[in-house]
Amino acid sequence: MSLQLCTINPSLKDLLRKFRFRRATTNAAIIMKVDQQSSEIILEEELDNVEDMDELRNSIKDTQPRYVLISWRIEHQDGRVSYPMAFIFTTPRDCQPQLQMMYAGSYNHMIKECELTKVFQIRDLEELDEEWIQTNLVK
Repeated sequence: MSLQLCTINPSLKDLLRKFRFRRATTNAAIIMKVDQQSSEIILEEELDNVEDMDELRNSIKDTQPRYVLISWRIEHQDGRVSYPMAFIFTTPRDCQPQLQMMYAGSYNHMIKECELTKVFQIRDLEELDEEWIQTNLVK
C-alpha cells in the first residue's frame, strides 16, 4: 500500500488518458508539477512536435522535481519505427525536502494513473539526451 500525498487534477487525468492513446507520429511530452497550495498534481506544459532532447530538457525546470510523460519516435536498425512512451520523474538533489516528499509520496500513484511500464528516475537533467533515449526506450 502506498501513501498518496497529492491528488491529480481531473483535467490532467483526461489529458493523460488521451495522451496514452494518441495516434500522432511526433515526439511529445506532458510536464506535470505539484501545486503546493492545493496539494494537486497539475499540468505545467504540454509539448508537441518536440524536435530533440535538448528542447525537452530545456522545458523542464532543473531546480524542482517534475513528472514527465513522453512519447518518442524511435527508428530501429531493421527499419521499423515505434513510439514508446515513458514516465520520467526528475528530482534534483538540491531542491526543498518538503517538495521532494510531496513528489515522492505521489510517485506510485502517478505511475499507476499513467499505466506505463517504462518508468525512470533522473537526478540530473543532463542525463536526458539522445543516448539515454536509445539506451532506455529501445528495449
